[in-house]
Amino acid sequence: MNVTIIGGGVSGLFSAYYLQQAGHTVRLIERNHFADSCSHGNAGMIVPSHIIPLAQPGMIAKGMRWMLKSTSPFYVKPRLSWELMRWGYLFWQHSTDEHVERAIPVLRDLSLLSKKLYQDLAASAEVDFGWHERGLLMLYQTHDNEHEMAEEARIANRAGIDAQVLSCAGVQALEPDVSVTVRGAVYYPGDAHINPNKLIQELVGYLRKKGVDIVEGEDVVRFETQGKAIQQVITNKGAYKTDAVVVAAGAWSPELAKLLGLSLSLQGGKGYSFMQSDLPANIRVPAIMLEARATATPIGNSLRFAGTLEVAGTDMRVNINRVRGISEAINRYYPELPVKLPAAESVWRGLRPCSPDGIPYIGPVHRFENLVLATGHGMMGVSLGPATGKLVAEALSGQTASLDLAPFNPERFS
Repeated sequence: MNVTIIGGGVSGLFSAYYLQQAGHTVRLIERNHFADSCSHGNAGMIVPSHIIPLAQPGMIAKGMRWMLKSTSPFYVKPRLSWELMRWGYLFWQHSTDEHVERAIPVLRDLSLLSKKLYQDLAASAEVDFGWHERGLLMLYQTHDNEHEMAEEARIANRAGIDAQVLSCAGVQALEPDVSVTVRGAVYYPGDAHINPNKLIQELVGYLRKKGVDIVEGEDVVRFETQGKAIQQVITNKGAYKTDAVVVAAGAWSPELAKLLGLSLSLQGGKGYSFMQSDLPANIRVPAIMLEARATATPIGNSLRFAGTLEVAGTDMRVNINRVRGISEAINRYYPELPVKLPAAESVWRGLRPCSPDGIPYIGPVHRFENLVLATGHGMMGVSLGPATGKLVAEALSGQTASLDLAPFNPERFS
């Protein structure tokens, strides 16, 4: 088939990768340029440990408290929006223990499939993306988080994900080059990390060499349909005939769905990242600093910091107070690292597409026989990209799916 993918993030690129491998002719349309894609500034963590969805008991109460502080890690921008109200209602509806129990095996299996595909890609040497399997540290400094993380470690081990509770001394043993100030941590040895910038560059280069038509800087403005089939994708610069369409446009996916008469409950969660280069000493194990809800990922001799979840529609402006919250937190955990508040223009920002139940939208829809969606991965787009692309290719090729697609049904809230 001739397949058109809309969206050049990791989900779109891996969809192109596996569709091309399956023998299809592929065109990928990206509204911006690849240097500006949301995936480019990702923390780069591959996290099978992340099996508990964002929609969980207590998250709404936490969010309400955080909203009162300008440097907090979570914020919902108040605005008159039916889509936001609906998303909030669905989030509240799924913030239950029962939903968490149902979601854990779904997210676990998707993450483990993705990790295996990353391992295969790294072993193939087709794409160099800085693959490292050093695990992940969930650092905490308070008694409350110590208790919460012990419970999460118990849940992870019960689900078959290795989780080890460490003391401060145990953490420091894993980080001999820098001082770490914590009460303790949960260590997930099965997690990994990559260089997301390099992944995007290498995938784009590889796909171009394989004949994938990559179109940058074009906005999809409408579709031509006949019956249950999409026949053409119309952009602001041209028209493309197609046999099938994949919508993998991240936070902009609801706008494309609306053009097709579909309703997709999804909100963009803005996050920020910045780099510290040429550090005299660096951490070895990627970490999440729990109280700050910020991340630190070593990339060569540099360190990428990322964090915050600012639900503000598609507003791409930098809120420097949110960045300050990340910057100020770092030295509470790593007191010897020379980290300063970056200038606003050097801060990366991207919109993570958040579904209300914390489970991605992956798979076909009933209204169109040649449409597949691949979005809604929240903060785990890079982590879940290969598995998403594999499932998309299987769906369009008529192959048996590697995982049951029912939990990812894009029409589950319609």
